[in-house]
Amino acid sequence: MNKFHATLAAAAIALSSWTVMPASAQMPMDHSKMGMAGMAGMAGMAGMPAMTDGEVKKIDKDAGKITIKHGEIKHMDMPGMTMVFVVKDKALLDAVPVGAKIQFMATNENGQMMVTDIQPAK
Repeated sequence: MNKFHATLAAAAIALSSWTVMPASAQMPMDHSKMGMAGMAGMAGMAGMPAMTDGEVKKIDKDAGKITIKHGEIKHMDMPGMTMVFVVKDKALLDAVPVGAKIQFMATNENGQMMVTDIQPAK
């Protein structure tokens, strides 16, 4: 029985030094994969969606796509580059010509990069 108590005591000491962390502390959350609805509850946190500066390079109204040379999209942790986005509403494409300097809002909606707002640059 003494050997059993010694083993039990050693196990208790070993377990008492082991810290259990909540899942959120163990695994960082990738917020860039969240759509706007999922991010709505994160007001006040760093990485919230913001307008990004860009220049319109190409517009495909039929496909609802726009090619933008853009600066860093901070809330998506994306460096500046030129890329094609789908627009949430094709009417957004009527407000900007190729070559226009713009500010735009981009989100990742189910793995698809989407522009949800376009404004002329200020």
